[in-house]
Amino acid sequence: MKVVLFCGGLGTRLREFSTNIPKPMVHIGYRPILWHVMKYYAHYGHKDFILCLGYKADVIKNYFLHYDECVSNDFTLQEGGKKIKLVNSDIEDWNITFVDTGLTSNIGQRFKAIEEYLEGEEVFLANYSDGLTDLHLPDLIEDFYRHNKLASFLCVKPSQSYHLVSMQENGLVNDIQDVKQSGIRINGGFFVFHKDIFKYIGSGEELVLEPFQRLIKIKQLVAYKYNGFWACMDTFKEQQQLDDMYCQGNAPWAVWKLLERKAKSLEYSRIHQLNHDSITVSLANS
Repeated sequence: MKVVLFCGGLGTRLREFSTNIPKPMVHIGYRPILWHVMKYYAHYGHKDFILCLGYKADVIKNYFLHYDECVSNDFTLQEGGKKIKLVNSDIEDWNITFVDTGLTSNIGQRFKAIEEYLEGEEVFLANYSDGLTDLHLPDLIEDFYRHNKLASFLCVKPSQSYHLVSMQENGLVNDIQDVKQSGIRINGGFFVFHKDIFKYIGSGEELVLEPFQRLIKIKQLVAYKYNGFWACMDTFKEQQQLDDMYCQGNAPWAVWKLLERKAKSLEYSRIHQLNHDSITVSLANS
């Protein structure tokens, strides 16, 4: 499936970074969050991306135009630097389409602007490019097909830390509680769409306001409830938290790392077994 990523916003709540780079290029570790999102989809086999660009589009374009695999991967330097052998690769098999969707366009209009690039796609994926999760993506896609609707999105608990207040007209507080314990669910992105979604988006409209209300009325919108890890990078504080998690080796969204660890563990077990068999044969022959 193709993956549409909305990368054109101004990122005004990340002004510490966004005066120089667009929000999707703010780093977690030594890679931009956009890379983390794309790596997540690629891990599940979805490597055909459409980037809806806007603010500082050139920064995103240049990042991939001059992408250095050696910075992100292990490699062997040979022949005094004349030859480099990569141990593994990140984006070698990725297909990325860069589309300028307007400097001030909202997400709905960015979405409409790339409709032609989805020709022939019955179902496709989409995301905001600033959210991370450890969700097993095939579960979301299977749930979408099972419901046979036009749109689906990940429904999660808020990751922010603030208090939800219930109060009367005179200001008297009835209740106050941590929003994470309130039972409230929010739209976490990670959309699955049928191609007919574009029929419900009018000129100038946002994606999840008017279009989703239309889908709700005709019972064509479903939410996939998820209680696992989910976080977005909407503020400087959230960027710091995600960066700290990554630097401490605690990045639940890096589902590809789990696969790499399993592969290394299997290789270690294989080598250990070969060594054990070799020792056993040697002892038997002595």
